[in-house]
Amino acid sequence: MKKILIIGFVWPEPTTTAAGTRILQLISIFKEYGLDIYFVSSASKTTQSYNLSEAGIKASKIELNCSSFDDLIIQYQPDIVLFDRYLTEEQFGWRVSENCPNALKILDTEDLHFLRFAREKQFKSKVETNKILLNNDITKREIASIYRCDISLIISKYELELLITKFKIDLNILCYTPFLLNEITQNTFKNYPSFNERVDFMTIGNFKHKPNLEAVRTLKKHIWPKIKKQLPKATIHIYGAYGDNQSVLQLHNAKEGFLIEGWAKNKEISFSNARICLAPLLFGAGLKGKLIDAMIYGTPSITTSIGSEGINNGGLPYAGFIENDFNNFIEKAIKLYQNEEIWLKKQQNGIQIINSNFSKNKFGKELMLKIETIFKDLENHRNQNFIGSMLLHHTLKSTKYMSKWIEEKNKK
Repeated sequence: MKKILIIGFVWPEPTTTAAGTRILQLISIFKEYGLDIYFVSSASKTTQSYNLSEAGIKASKIELNCSSFDDLIIQYQPDIVLFDRYLTEEQFGWRVSENCPNALKILDTEDLHFLRFAREKQFKSKVETNKILLNNDITKREIASIYRCDISLIISKYELELLITKFKIDLNILCYTPFLLNEITQNTFKNYPSFNERVDFMTIGNFKHKPNLEAVRTLKKHIWPKIKKQLPKATIHIYGAYGDNQSVLQLHNAKEGFLIEGWAKNKEISFSNARICLAPLLFGAGLKGKLIDAMIYGTPSITTSIGSEGINNGGLPYAGFIENDFNNFIEKAIKLYQNEEIWLKKQQNGIQIINSNFSKNKFGKELMLKIETIFKDLENHRNQNFIGSMLLHHTLKSTKYMSKWIEEKNKK
């Protein structure tokens, strides 16, 4: 049985973040293929952290800049190490390479952080995205991390294409791995409320995530007042963890039908009781968990091109409407809310998208096949990645000794 060590940037929170759901999807695949799994993280747990022990996964806390991690990895001797985001690879990658040089190193990017940063900066400053991408320390750090690993999991085809065409990264060290979802059947939707049984609008998202907070502000200021004017009986329910601060709570206004509901205790109920999901995302990267969930629970959505990015690959019709202009966004939201025939068609589109573009069976098999193929010829695979070996050499000379200096300082 092969052993895999997963180094989490945080402890998974599947009820609050799409990233938490994503890492558990990967764990599920590894369990199905018989891997021995050990999850570690230097972060503190929260009340929303998933109980890995109850799921039969060994887990423990580790320390940053501490040689105790060396002892752990020497004792466990993993065949595979998965880094959750580039920041984790920066912190622990050199220790893995030094103590377990033959372990296959996988980076799960979650989404490309440098792309999200560039789009946020463009949104605020109106500077061209391409200039920000190329003159951005996060870009350099994240791409260096991709090169230092044997495989990097890329969640969106847009991001895969960006890495290949703009940054000339060899496809050999990349693996397209979207959300890994079970097939949806028509029978699934028979248990959900029908068009007439559903009322109101909704949106959801972790408020620590800046794109989500900005989307809610956009709804409040630019979109909801005009929808409410046309549909005076409708309300919008805003769900999301970490919304218990004044900047979020002050958006709540019952008279306007704009309701800040806080953390959704039952995501399925929150989605399936609503008729429409609204997601006017203006920047961000990766796949948007709220829009995937909307399709899973049969709730058509209105979003932007940023929101839909990476979802309807292969030209499949979207499970709602994609509009960047606020007036068109509002028009389509009202139209979809009032027209059952269109609504049902969009709901069916969502089933097709999930089953075609996010098949756990299909993409899980492809991931494990790539891992096995590279694992069997790891030395040759690494010999073809000279840039990666060069960056690893310099990392061992810089990051390593900075970490050791911090460790010694902390002892005083």
